[in-house]
Amino acid sequence: MTQPWIEGQFEENLIITTVEQGINGARQSSIWPMTFGLACCAIEMMATGASRYDIDRFGAGAFRATPRQADLMIVAGTVTYKMASRVRRLFNMMPDPKFVIAMGACTVGGGPYFKWGYHVVKGVDLVVPVDVYVPGCPPRPEALLEGLMRIQDKIKGHRIAKKEGQRRGNKVEDELPIPHHSGYVEAAGEDAEPLTDHQKITG
Repeated sequence: MTQPWIEGQFEENLIITTVEQGINGARQSSIWPMTFGLACCAIEMMATGASRYDIDRFGAGAFRATPRQADLMIVAGTVTYKMASRVRRLFNMMPDPKFVIAMGACTVGGGPYFKWGYHVVKGVDLVVPVDVYVPGCPPRPEALLEGLMRIQDKIKGHRIAKKEGQRRGNKVEDELPIPHHSGYVEAAGEDAEPLTDHQKITG
C-alpha cells in the first residue's frame, strides 16, 4: 500500500544515485577553507570572499579559524623556509579528506624569488601535496574561483571505497620532507677556506 504523502511525488521520473555520490555532492557544496594567508596573495583571497565575487555561491565561504574544522588549505603567498614547518603542521592537523590550492607565483614555484631568494621555498609542493595550482602575481579572484571549481570536480570523483591494496595497507606513500636552509651550498672540507658571507648567501 502506497503512503499518501509519497503518492504522486515521482510521477514518471525516478532519480537513482549512490551513497558515494550523495556524500560527494554534499562535500563539494560545503567546503570549509582555512583562514590562512602568508603574503600579498591573501588580499586577493579576501576579495574573493567579499561581496563582489562572493565565494559563498559555491558553498565555500565558511572560512574556519582552526585547521581542525577546515578541509581546504589555500596557500596564498610566499612560503619561506621558516614558515615551511608551520605550513606542514597546519596541514597535518586538518582532517581527511583535505585539499590544497597553491595560489600565486611565489607559492607555485618561488615567483620572483626563484633565482636569488635564498629564503623562499621553490614551490609549496615541496612541503604539502598540492591538488590545484592557481598561477599569477597575484591571481585575480576569478582565477581562485576557477581553482575552487577544480577542487569541487576532484571531490565529485572521489572514491570512498578504497582499493583492496590500500585497505590492507600495502600501499604506503612517502611523506614529503620539510625543506630546510643551512646557508651553505656545499660542506667545506678541512683544507678548504671558509666561505664568506656573500658566498653563503649566493653560492
